[in-house]
Amino acid sequence: MPDVNLTESRLTRTSAGTFRTGSRTSITSTSVRRQRRIVRAVVRLAEMWRVIRAAVTAGVRWAGRTIRPAGAVVAVAASIGLLSGLLFGWVEWMVAGTAALVLLAMSVPFLFGARSYDVALALAHERVVAGTGVTGEIVVRNDGTRAALPGRLDIPVGRGLVEFGVPFLRPGQVATEPLVIPPLPRGVVRVGPVTTVRSDPVGLLRREHAFDDVHDLYVHPRTVALPSTSAGLVRDLEGNATRRLVDADMSFHAIREYVPGDSRRQVHWKSTAKTGRLMVRQYEESRRSRMAVVLAAASSEYADAEEYELAVSAAASLGLRAVRDARDIDVVAGSEIPRVVKGRLRAIRHVPVVSPRAMLDGFSALDRHDNTMSVEDVCRLASEANERLSIAFVVVGSAVPLTRLRQAALAFPADTAVATVICDERAHPRMQSVAGLTVLTIGTLDDLSGLLVRGATA
Repeated sequence: MPDVNLTESRLTRTSAGTFRTGSRTSITSTSVRRQRRIVRAVVRLAEMWRVIRAAVTAGVRWAGRTIRPAGAVVAVAASIGLLSGLLFGWVEWMVAGTAALVLLAMSVPFLFGARSYDVALALAHERVVAGTGVTGEIVVRNDGTRAALPGRLDIPVGRGLVEFGVPFLRPGQVATEPLVIPPLPRGVVRVGPVTTVRSDPVGLLRREHAFDDVHDLYVHPRTVALPSTSAGLVRDLEGNATRRLVDADMSFHAIREYVPGDSRRQVHWKSTAKTGRLMVRQYEESRRSRMAVVLAAASSEYADAEEYELAVSAAASLGLRAVRDARDIDVVAGSEIPRVVKGRLRAIRHVPVVSPRAMLDGFSALDRHDNTMSVEDVCRLASEANERLSIAFVVVGSAVPLTRLRQAALAFPADTAVATVICDERAHPRMQSVAGLTVLTIGTLDDLSGLLVRGATA
């Protein structure tokens, strides 16, 4: 009997223990569900906050793009007038606020139809010479199913802006307006994108829509026709022999004794028979004359912007003559060095020379820089980029002294003929030789052609 009671007592305790464990499990499940509900509520609040913040941000951006300063003043006046009238019972303020609100509401319909236009922009020429303008045409078509109220078109032209008024257009109606761009300086001018502008007569609200039609107008530098005989200035015609000796070429130099590695095809059998030793022919290397045009790009190397434009025109004229003569040419200029770069950065910009148009497009994009390499360093890099140069023209401004020009000339190989072109609008044209360096000074672009002709015939 004692054993039986002991067993029952243990069972009871065991059952009681099981009951208590189940209670704890139930309490734990309830707390977990409560925590999950709290987490879901927090997640929902966070999502709602993100939605509200995005809506407020979009509203602020829309208001910034649409509401003009005058519209903001009217909106503030409407709010203050209505609140003051409701809180203090001021009838005059209530009337003023209501009038301001009505004025804003009347401005809203003028914003409709900003995207119902189909605008096409066409230019008569994509490339012009500096100092000349260009014409174009703007075609506006109402592609909507409703009539479009009068509006305005804004066309950015470089840093300027051209405005056109669009009349009332019925569905499908087309309006054509001529575009006249005044003479532009050298550079790459972006025309577009065309922007439709919707605004009320008072100027409270404004809505814009930009189209994707953008044109890059290349304004080429002025050039002058140079004579093809200008190569006589440096006496380096295409195909002339050089001082470098090679085993096979067109210009015969001498006969020497055979050394291991020589080609058997170059054996001179008559000389071999006379001397009893193998003798081979030796030639002077003939090469195509390769020309380099180096343009100084530092602002400190020019007196003013007009002098730099003269230098660009002179370099472009030299390069254009070389391309048309089918000569191998490199056109290089200094590149801008970011001010955040520490240390010495070596960088030059190569102008494409595959065709006259590509070369002139490259000259259109050149500019002076305050932080760039000196002309001596540019010449050094140009020489390292091509060791087989035979002619080099260095175009600089009047602020570069002759000592620096001689240092720039020393950057090229000894067998390279170097000529410098100094652009100085206040100087008279002249040509001189300084320590074996040919120096041409020009005051106008036409002086370059005359000096080259004189040098060719000298």
